[in-house]
Amino acid sequence: MNKVDPICGMKGTILAHGHYFCSENCIRKFEKENNIKTEEKYCPSCSTKINIPWYKERLYIVILFTAILLILGIIVPFLNPFFNAFIDYLKLIWLAVIIGFLIGGIIDYFIPREYIKKYLSKHSKRTILYSIIFGFLMSACSHGILAISIELYKKGASTSSVIAFLLSSPWANLPITILLFSFFGVKALLIIISALIIALITGLIYQVLEQKGLVERNIHNGDNSDLREFSIIQDIKKRWKSYIFNFQNNIDALKGTLKGSWSLTKMVMWWLIIGMVMASFARAYIPNHIFIEYMGPTVLGLFITLFFATIIEVCSEGSSPLAFEIFNQTGAFGNSFTFLMAGVATDYTEIGLIWHNIGRKTALWLPIITVPQILILGFIFNYFT
Repeated sequence: MNKVDPICGMKGTILAHGHYFCSENCIRKFEKENNIKTEEKYCPSCSTKINIPWYKERLYIVILFTAILLILGIIVPFLNPFFNAFIDYLKLIWLAVIIGFLIGGIIDYFIPREYIKKYLSKHSKRTILYSIIFGFLMSACSHGILAISIELYKKGASTSSVIAFLLSSPWANLPITILLFSFFGVKALLIIISALIIALITGLIYQVLEQKGLVERNIHNGDNSDLREFSIIQDIKKRWKSYIFNFQNNIDALKGTLKGSWSLTKMVMWWLIIGMVMASFARAYIPNHIFIEYMGPTVLGLFITLFFATIIEVCSEGSSPLAFEIFNQTGAFGNSFTFLMAGVATDYTEIGLIWHNIGRKTALWLPIITVPQILILGFIFNYFT
């Protein structure tokens, strides 16, 4: 059985409703979206299945491993530079990470996924714009966005809108926006705007390819019939009128937001810590001249950066510290941009899932369309920023 969580896209460990889930929070979302009856809902105390122990979860394993490295960094002189570099990163991003996860929890709790499904099935230019807007409102790493994208496809979203959604979300969503500003300052705007432009151009090109039959068209278009009469504006008005502002409801909203934040934290924080560890080792032990010689603001440096972005399998949050270290060591902002964007566009997990769920042609066209755009923008940024 496929063990990918149908809600968040991570590897599932808890068996429920014929799927594997990474957390009980994801199970509850699945039950809500599929209108599963109360008596059929997942009950951990009733289940004969043993949930994964907390000490076997990725986040805790990575935290423990990192804590050991940091303790050794204090004791062992050789690891002192690593300790200092890691603490520098921590001071730089801790506030942005907390704010980002809280925003992610707010989005998770207050924005129904029906809003997204409603507007992504039509074959129009406006649909691509909707895809990018909804991608901006999502809060998950690139692997989590994959699961959401494939689910949208199965609910009737067009191939082009799924691709635009997939490209815009990892680098232009609100939590990542805050994280990138903590690293790059105002220059983060260039990354975010460029990500949206690439998503827009790629989505429009995919629409043309769909019309010409050069990529697979969605065979699930009929699955969205229950949302054709659905109005987001009317739904918002209905929710606003029905919501009672009292202590208990406000506490429930706070709990729901924090639960969503914690679910997002468990999904992506371990990637971010891995990225910080890798970037700290790079800062501490790779001589500056190596960065400048091989990953400097040159055409060769740009292609070497593209190569490393392709082979390094790190979630979008984990790529941020590495991209910043490239910029910090070389001053090549274009290379940092290329490392960030190409990591998503050429990720073999992403291409493989698109190949399997949408089609071979759709998957192969993704790097063909996106990589030239990324390299052109990377070249421009190297010479004009």
